[in-house]
Amino acid sequence: MTQIALVTGGGSGIGKAAALKLAANGYEVVITGRRQEALDAVVAEMGTGHGFACDVTDAAAVDGLFARIKDVCGRLDVLFNNAGNNVAAAPIGDVSPEDFMKVVNVNLYGAFLCARGAFNMMRDQDPQGGRIINNGSISASVPRPGSAPYTSTKHAITGLTRSISLDGRPWNIACGQIDIGNTASDMTEKMQTGIAQADGSIRPEPVMAVENVANAVLHMADLPLEANVQFMTIMATTMPFIGRG
Repeated sequence: MTQIALVTGGGSGIGKAAALKLAANGYEVVITGRRQEALDAVVAEMGTGHGFACDVTDAAAVDGLFARIKDVCGRLDVLFNNAGNNVAAAPIGDVSPEDFMKVVNVNLYGAFLCARGAFNMMRDQDPQGGRIINNGSISASVPRPGSAPYTSTKHAITGLTRSISLDGRPWNIACGQIDIGNTASDMTEKMQTGIAQADGSIRPEPVMAVENVANAVLHMADLPLEANVQFMTIMATTMPFIGRG
């Protein structure tokens, strides 16, 4: 039976790479994001699958997304809960409440809504069960200077992952988390020219190809439900993570 996977934030970056990798390995992939044009371009590149626009911070829209997946695909086997955003780095005293909530609404509330929708679908379907993969971050344990909104949400994602892992056991729903460090993307381009370090210096940092993350997501998704990668850290080998500070 073909496995059905949903990738949030699937129109670009890590989400796009994961969607392409899953589709190339036999999954029927649904991608979602805010911009239908971007989703359509990725679906065309996959050569199959579905792109449904959705604002993950809108509870009614997320409910509608999962209803549509059920109508079109019949079930859901994997959620890669990937959608996220950030704001410019600043000391907490300079972070506006609006900027803090902008990050919380997507990174945490949106992740909760999508995990909730996937959980309910996986619990109710026959055969029962599925897998939720949350996109966390190494920032949860080793934050960068000026990252209070982002780090707070990613620390919370770890709690969400642990809670879902327990809640899902009676219904054969597995939940794991992938923590990613310095994937090459538009968001990390500045890292190669210089980014703030804990000692106040500005230094370039190495990055890794997004293909590495896509391969890791595929590995997590491909496991039988009797096995689970609870937490995975994948990072550029020589970036300042071990020994950061």
